[in-house]
Amino acid sequence: MKPYQTNVLQSLASSIRASQLPKPIQNVIDARIIKTGFDPNTCRSNFRVENLLRNGQLSQARQAFDEMPNKNTVSTNTMISGYVKSGNLSTARELFNSMTDRTAVSWTILIGGYSHNNQFKEAFKLFVEMRRVGSVPDSVTFATLLSGCNDPDTSNEVIQIHADVVKFGCNSTIIVCNSLVDSYCKISRIDLACQLFGEMPERDSVTFNALITGYAKEGLNEEAIKLFMEMQHLGFKPSDFTFAAALCAGIRLDDIVLGQLIHSFVVKCNFVGNVFVGNALLDFYSKHDCVVEARNFFDEMTEVDGVSYNVMITCYAWNGQYEESLKLFRELQLTRFDRCQFPFSTLLSVAANTLNLQIGRQIHSQAILTTADSKLLQVGNSLVDMYAKCGRFEEAIKIFANLRCRSTVPWTAMISGYVQTGKFEEGLKLFNEMHRADVRADQSTFASILKASANLASLSLGKQLHSFVIRSGFMTNVFSGSALLDMYAKCGSVKDAIQIFQEMPERNIVSWNALISAYAQNGDGEATLRSFEEMIRSGFQPNSVSFLSVVSACSHSGLVEEGLRYFNSMTRKYKLTPKKEHYASMIDMFCRKGHFDEAEKLMAEMPFEPEEIIWSSVLNSCRIHKNQELAKKAADHLFKMEKLRDAAPYVGMSNIYAVAGQWDSVSKVKKAMRDRGVKKVTGCSWVEVNKSVHIFNANDKLHPQMEQIGRIIETLMIQMETEEGYKPDTSCALHDEGEEIKIESLQYHSDRLAIDCTDQYTGRVANWS
Repeated sequence: MKPYQTNVLQSLASSIRASQLPKPIQNVIDARIIKTGFDPNTCRSNFRVENLLRNGQLSQARQAFDEMPNKNTVSTNTMISGYVKSGNLSTARELFNSMTDRTAVSWTILIGGYSHNNQFKEAFKLFVEMRRVGSVPDSVTFATLLSGCNDPDTSNEVIQIHADVVKFGCNSTIIVCNSLVDSYCKISRIDLACQLFGEMPERDSVTFNALITGYAKEGLNEEAIKLFMEMQHLGFKPSDFTFAAALCAGIRLDDIVLGQLIHSFVVKCNFVGNVFVGNALLDFYSKHDCVVEARNFFDEMTEVDGVSYNVMITCYAWNGQYEESLKLFRELQLTRFDRCQFPFSTLLSVAANTLNLQIGRQIHSQAILTTADSKLLQVGNSLVDMYAKCGRFEEAIKIFANLRCRSTVPWTAMISGYVQTGKFEEGLKLFNEMHRADVRADQSTFASILKASANLASLSLGKQLHSFVIRSGFMTNVFSGSALLDMYAKCGSVKDAIQIFQEMPERNIVSWNALISAYAQNGDGEATLRSFEEMIRSGFQPNSVSFLSVVSACSHSGLVEEGLRYFNSMTRKYKLTPKKEHYASMIDMFCRKGHFDEAEKLMAEMPFEPEEIIWSSVLNSCRIHKNQELAKKAADHLFKMEKLRDAAPYVGMSNIYAVAGQWDSVSKVKKAMRDRGVKKVTGCSWVEVNKSVHIFNANDKLHPQMEQIGRIIETLMIQMETEEGYKPDTSCALHDEGEEIKIESLQYHSDRLAIDCTDQYTGRVANWS
């Protein structure tokens, strides 16, 4: 034995005798000193610092470090590692800069600190400096550096690191190659990831997991599933990450059978108890609208966490089962899971969709108390949406104004709220303000603002928005295209609507429904049914929206047999449950044709009580078909309702009595209106000519061109009577007045004034035949 080693052992023996440390610790110190030949006091101090750091006592460790009479590289590396683990990178960097002798370990520790805190650019700069001073990186350095790379803008840096990996002979080390494959996938260079995967001399489960996840992230779902299957054939054992990536790909492939096969494989591999895999399966079922299957699996999970509850609550909310969503949220509140991770945004969307302001306020108060800073913006956007949809614009504007960062989302939420509550002009003003603020609109913004244009029936505004959509690059988006189609249809320009549909590069059920609705809204029943059948031949399954347009078209076109056939096919062939709107359209269809017995039978068979819209439809048809008995029944139901949208039921019953000449009964209905405080809103018509909107009431005398319009009406009336044999139907003038006055009131109806205003401006004479 060399004298140096003898002296070390003698010093060690005397140190141990003088030490009061427990025996296990003495043995550890003894082994380290013998192995390294370090000064025993320095070695003992290093161990003490490391032990304090392991117990989370950072300040005490730094004090012990500062008191060390003799420090070595291990001492400083240990302290730097402690600061890195605590997230104090600035102090770690100061300590690193003070080192005179740095090893590859020193560089790797600090590089890892920056990488794990998503500061890859800074980590790469440190790596470049390491190479400049001549320190040689090893496989751990490369794997540590690459672990924090997830930014697509770092593509060049990753390629340079790859070159150094080859240069230093680490390209055969599997941990480094796996890190490179993972990094290439994260920066969306799947081509380079595949190339490296093919060149690797050795692969393991981590290699396959990285590439499967990369495929799924890039939307290459079929490739992800193929690689998943290849992995099983080669005998590699799947991990929780493997199953999560495969299920993610299965969601996007919309293949429920594939998901069920993966589920069975999860059970076979004994991963069903893994909460991470369980949540992936739960997410798969929820996103395929398999609510029952998702809930059954949730109840069977041996371990659940906050994510499990979030997925299930969101699943219920997506499928309109709001009560179940709220019930499960109340259950979540009784758990000990992190309240900062609660799905407040989902619950606020439930409150918005149900217009339940009370629930929304409760969620608001909880979100303020518990939401983490990282989620404040998301919750703020949801709060704006909830208050706007509930019509509480003062609260919505206040939250909107206080948002630290106004992205497209809150602007769109405000615009959508205005549009959904009928404040179309306010929505348009806010859209202009958004444009002036240089905030980019997205497809949701355009969908809302185009809806405003459609409801205002402003074709010129719609065309301006159309050009804006083109300039914004959203014409290829299927939802923007569908919104444009719907806008043109509601503005009466079916030709433009059809052209939009034909030019769409991609179509889905939404765009087909928009086309079917366009024909239905404009009274073309045959084209509606033809488009519906063409949609089915194209491979799309009709949904409840499709059938609502079809039944509505049949109602307005008098196609009773066809309407009944399609209504029955909803449940028998497509397993869809008719909603109130479908029953209302069917009853309207029967009543329009005078089939009141069938209408009453269907009303008796409905799973819910007839609402105002149904009874109003019955009452209106009874006026046309002069069915006074059923009209009284419908009116009685309407008059007993606590709330009515307007005075239409009273006006309808009054008109029925007026047609029958029962003026005393007319007076009684009008008295009932006054007693209840219901007032008839004056009807008006408007028309857009040369980008100007002209509004008319009956017998309007205020329009500046009223004299010219009156002359056109007189000309038209003479042509209609002399050339076409037109005779006005004075039974439509429901007032107890003379025949001449009735004819005059019909002549100056608001609709006729609006049409003749168009003729006056365009210089045309309408053909009323």
